[in-house]
Amino acid sequence: MKTLYFDCFSGISGDMVIGALIDAGADPSFMEEELKKLIIEEEYKLQWKKVIKNGITGTKFDVILTEQNSHHHDHSHSHDHHHSHRSYKEIAGMIEAAGFNEPVTAMSLAIFKKIGEAEGRIHSIPLEDVHFHEVGAVDSIIDIIGAAILIDQLSVQSIQSSAITAGTGRIRIAHGIYPVPAPATLEILKGVPIAGTDIRAELATPTGAAIAAVLADTFGPLPSMTVEAIGYGAGTKTFKEHPNVLRVMIGES
Repeated sequence: MKTLYFDCFSGISGDMVIGALIDAGADPSFMEEELKKLIIEEEYKLQWKKVIKNGITGTKFDVILTEQNSHHHDHSHSHDHHHSHRSYKEIAGMIEAAGFNEPVTAMSLAIFKKIGEAEGRIHSIPLEDVHFHEVGAVDSIIDIIGAAILIDQLSVQSIQSSAITAGTGRIRIAHGIYPVPAPATLEILKGVPIAGTDIRAELATPTGAAIAAVLADTFGPLPSMTVEAIGYGAGTKTFKEHPNVLRVMIGES
């Protein structure tokens, strides 16, 4: 059975998932083409490149928001402002209208729902009214749907994951200074094993946590498998003691 294993020793984020899948051999150009079905490509550019993190070469994936999306343009474009505050309902509608492969649509909707429900519970808002601004709407849309496209393209039959290293300490978010894991991330990881660490940083993001929580059938050590492809997805941060990468393994189990 073709198995994909997420090794989250340094956490997991949406961009790390995509970087790792590209690094393991999934096709980023195919993903870029598929994402055009959302009809928002004027809002972003995608970039992927090899980087070295503490001696390990991995792939860094970035969503770069275009001017179209920034808050600094003149008022003749003010109708664009809502782009950075899309509601769950609007995003679900976009995904359903795009005409992706059925598994891509199903995976994307389930991951967004997981995040939306978590945010809704924390802020006491019904799912339909949850807005995606904290996680960066366009970033999340690309990371989540992009990951689903690449996983579908790899045609894996089983997805498994290690326990999720989430980090510790404090972070500043829109609402003030919060503990790590941030409330939304912790809510998303309910029922998923979280690995303790003394690394004072946010290692798992809501998007990364939701991808793992929704897609992985089981969480634990590496299953017995013959590894055929390995990918390292680089995170934004760099740490002294270990490479900040997400490792994926694909093979037969």
